[in-house]
Amino acid sequence: MDYSLRELECFIAVAEALSFTRAAQRLHLSQPPLSRHIRALEEKIGARLFDRDRRTVALTPAGALFYEETRHLLPQLVRAGESARRAVRGETARLRLGFVSAVLNAELVERFRSFRMARPATQIMLHDASPAEQLAAMEGGALDGGFIGLIPPGHHLRLRFLPWRHEPLDAYLPTGHPLASRKRLDLVELREEPFVAVSGESAPAFAAFVRDACRAAGFAPRILLESPRAQAVAVMVAAGCGVALLPRSLSRTVEDAAVVVPLRDAPVVTHVFAYPVKRNDTLETFLKVLQ
Repeated sequence: MDYSLRELECFIAVAEALSFTRAAQRLHLSQPPLSRHIRALEEKIGARLFDRDRRTVALTPAGALFYEETRHLLPQLVRAGESARRAVRGETARLRLGFVSAVLNAELVERFRSFRMARPATQIMLHDASPAEQLAAMEGGALDGGFIGLIPPGHHLRLRFLPWRHEPLDAYLPTGHPLASRKRLDLVELREEPFVAVSGESAPAFAAFVRDACRAAGFAPRILLESPRAQAVAVMVAAGCGVALLPRSLSRTVEDAAVVVPLRDAPVVTHVFAYPVKRNDTLETFLKVLQ
């Protein structure tokens, strides 16, 4: 299927903002050409991607699936272009790092900037991948390190884990949910709710952490849908598929398309950076910056 890059860019912007107005602002477009790109893409696919009226925008089931399959394409193209530009400038040293969308925030970006100041000739190559994919890539030598979220279960004798950030889990609720007006919730108040969650296959440590937190509150979560990406789970909440427990920093993903409510005695996740026992000087420098 012949999709244009601009059509995909417009679709992803609307899917993540769930607002044509905010997506147009993000892309520095007026709304009419944005809408034309979305209609053209829907015609090529042969399916409606968004349910929209004057007030709300929501992904259709086809739109949610298309988003999950295409969301990684634009970052890959950006990385490819940057790699080519750095090669022209003679930057040959590389630091290959994985990350999950839940940890990518202003604080981490500032760490990358600090590293670039310390090693200006080194190319940072970022790969958006699930914790399971990152661990496999590190074991196979395809990644130099990764922001994997929580410490994974099991024994990883060839890897080390550096805690670098702590943050609470919040309740993510669809707009209009009966509990959405609350300033704070007890976790047990979600016991009858359908959940959407990060899959245990892609992020076993985080999936287990959420299940254990619910059990500590006296119930087992009723999980209806799963996704390998926390960002996609947040989008599914905004689309009305269920509630979720996600790190607070992901609230930027949904903005006002969903409601994020703090929890009393909130479970706190400890994010770690994983790296091989055998490491080079470039990675040593990055570890010092991260610490």
